[in-house]
Amino acid sequence: MSEMHNPAHPGEVLREYLPEGMSVTDAAKALHVTRQSLSAVLNGRAGISAGMALRLEAALGIEAGFWLRMQMAFDLWEARQRGVARGVRHIAA
Repeated sequence: MSEMHNPAHPGEVLREYLPEGMSVTDAAKALHVTRQSLSAVLNGRAGISAGMALRLEAALGIEAGFWLRMQMAFDLWEARQRGVARGVRHIAA
């Protein structure tokens, strides 16, 4: 069964939590990641890893599980849209 809506990529949500006017470069430095890796997350080209989730928890005070659950919901929705399980047969025990 497909979800009815497209969940937001966690990078979109992360943008809302970064201080207004903070550059990607400054945020990346604060998180101890490269500018390129943070930019990829913010622009939806990369997902949030466990390591990034822990960094965000330390920097923003928002638990790592929040970011990982959001990433999982996005990944599942995307996989369903691509039909990755189409044609897979049930394996009887």
